Amino acid sequence: MATPFTNVATLNYNGGQIRSNIAVGMIEGILSVSKYAVNETYGEGDTLTYVVSIVNNSDAAITGLTVTDDLGAYAFGTGTVQPLTYVPESLQYYTDGVLQPDPAVQSDSGLVLSGISVPADGNATIVYSATVNGFAPLETGASITNTVTVDSPTVTAVTAEESVAVTNAAQLSIVKSVSPIPVPENGELTYTFQLLNSGNTAVLDTENATVTDTFDPVLTDISVTLDGTALVEGVDYTYDEATGEFATANGVIAIPAATYTQDETTGEWSMTPGSVTLAVTGRISAPTT
Repeated sequence: MATPFTNVATLNYNGGQIRSNIAVGMIEGILSVSKYAVNETYGEGDTLTYVVSIVNNSDAAITGLTVTDDLGAYAFGTGTVQPLTYVPESLQYYTDGVLQPDPAVQSDSGLVLSGISVPADGNATIVYSATVNGFAPLETGASITNTVTVDSPTVTAVTAEESVAVTNAAQLSIVKSVSPIPVPENGELTYTFQLLNSGNTAVLDTENATVTDTFDPVLTDISVTLDGTALVEGVDYTYDEATGEFATANGVIAIPAATYTQDETTGEWSMTPGSVTLAVTGRISAPTT
């Protein structure tokens, strides 16, 4: 990166002073650095891979460089937290495309690499991975921005940053349970389906999420509720008492997004999934022999 400088001369004559024009120059840094993430987005627990490229624009090798990545550190309370955790032994270090022995690595507070060298008119490339941890925000619109700094006592420090946005999507799961256990012959039972969304984007009723099941043994005289509200057969769901096949209709199920809370003391995020509960109650007949 070029750094401008200015200079003004003074002509002294017969006790007076005459100032020159302002001369503007540029100091061209001999190092430059760039950084990019292989991953376009992140989610809870994902592993992100970063590539740092350092270019030496001089005709002499530069040694003894320190490369520091803040792992996305941001201010919280009276200190800072880091949403990324370096993955041990994930580091690869190249000079002019040739793999080099690993440099000294320290990752207790950010990632610090010592003893990096860049050949004359050459480049060094550093590849490493970091895991998204509990300090990473996951709500819609969130991102992780981390900065890498390259410096040494003999050159001007250079920096580069990269931002990765959170994945905006629903993450669905379904948990099914039955009660009572055991159920008597000709008794009544209830299947409960808990529909969970661990993502930051709601599932809308226009997206046609449905639940299907085939009850065995077959249920008769069923009743169906969604979060306690009765559903209407033929409108909200279909059921075949001959085969036990059950399906909710399109446009019935909507599942809210998860909610996220940051602990006021530690700064860690917790997630509560959005959920809706579908319940199907019916009577079973004794098995035929």
